[in-house]
Amino acid sequence: MYVGIDVGTSMVKAAAFDASGREIAVESRPVALDIRDGFVEQDMDEVYAAVVDVLATLTSGSAGPAGPTGPAGPAGVELAGLTGQGDGVWLVDAQGRPVRSAISWMDGRAHELLDEWMASGVFASVFRRTGSAMFPGCPGPVLGWLDRHEPKVLDGAATALYCKDMVFQRLTGVRATDVSDASMPFLDPRTRAYDDESLALLGLTHRRGLLAPVSDPVAVGETRGPGLPTGTRIANGPYDLPACALGAGVTRPGDGLLIIGTCLASLVATDTLDLEAGEPAGLYISTDRQGQWLRAMPAMVGTAALDWVLRTTGVRHAEVDALLDQAPPGANGVQVLPYFAPSGERAPFVEPRLRAELTGVSLETTKGDLVRATCEGIAFAARHCLEAAGLTGDLAVCGGGTRSPAWMRLFADVLGRPLRVVEGEVGARGAVLAAAERYGVELDAASWTRPTAVVEPDAGRAEFYTVAYAKHLAHLAEARRRARGRAGTPG
Repeated sequence: MYVGIDVGTSMVKAAAFDASGREIAVESRPVALDIRDGFVEQDMDEVYAAVVDVLATLTSGSAGPAGPTGPAGPAGVELAGLTGQGDGVWLVDAQGRPVRSAISWMDGRAHELLDEWMASGVFASVFRRTGSAMFPGCPGPVLGWLDRHEPKVLDGAATALYCKDMVFQRLTGVRATDVSDASMPFLDPRTRAYDDESLALLGLTHRRGLLAPVSDPVAVGETRGPGLPTGTRIANGPYDLPACALGAGVTRPGDGLLIIGTCLASLVATDTLDLEAGEPAGLYISTDRQGQWLRAMPAMVGTAALDWVLRTTGVRHAEVDALLDQAPPGANGVQVLPYFAPSGERAPFVEPRLRAELTGVSLETTKGDLVRATCEGIAFAARHCLEAAGLTGDLAVCGGGTRSPAWMRLFADVLGRPLRVVEGEVGARGAVLAAAERYGVELDAASWTRPTAVVEPDAGRAEFYTVAYAKHLAHLAEARRRARGRAGTPG
């Protein structure tokens, strides 16, 4: 069997596949986020222990079935691929052990430093060199904040890794990252190497030694510890966004992927690199294929926004579809700008101080109106991101949000295009495909990435949402002006 490991923000998963790409079994474990006063951290030992646990359960034959095929069983592992959440800073010593808690991509502590860089022009200069629009939770601002406030911690660290790289080093002893993770924010996408000028602009030249070597193509190794059998071949694949693109079959220029998860990520495959046009936002993710990138708009908004509304209103996830069907398009005048993250928004624009807004509410407003308005707001954000990323071809959709048929219909209507729904563990699937390519193992990519459904838009509702989307953009523009006023930056 082939094993894909996806170290997510709130859930660690391992999935087993057969040679045809059929998902045999999945094992998952939740991992905690420590959220307080804009700080968002994770316990690295807890994350690694969850990885070992899911792998041991999956390969021992005690994992639950993914479908009618039954449990994975104790079959031999042909190879394994690793992916996981991107950004943040995971500081480790020479043995790959934690120096402090990991700082998550959701963290907001560096927003004042980012404000400085935006006001001084450093932010724009780095984007024009690397194609990466920084946000508070990406390694540039986080390392800058640590250099100011916890310099002794950095002095005692050997490497500032990304999440999957920490796991890979613990599993294999290999210290490395890949071009996709390194894309934010230090990699020059033209040379596929760290850009020293960008490090100098950020005042981090003296911390360059903390950056892991960039393995191009992805690093490989053999497991030496618990979880997988000793000697299992494993590849440290692309991080979760490009891994999902691989797992959904999005490789043709112009085609796109929408990931409806904790982060609402919009990706469009491209063979054109333009670092000068448009507002600095999102990033160009380098891929294992020379001359091909993913134009990415990974918005902070996502299912976490809907989860907050559900918790606040006491609505269960199982009730969402019924409530979406009850409330009409437009949610009876209720509008939601769904920017709930403590670090604001990062795509298709960067506003660290932007916050969510709920308008049009009255005593007649129902829970269904609130839920539908939130789902519409998230879908509008997706349209904004996909347009900015340059979508011209087919659109695939994956992530936890695809489990709601009513929300998928709403997305199709708001986006005004068919959705190729790809279910299952898409990131883990992509990690396996990346590992197979690296090891020269032939797998039928078309079979592995076949969509499970296609959702068509309704023409009438699509027309309605074209008008509503224009209103959303106007509301957002005003909210951004207020956010910049709070930051003391030009409007």
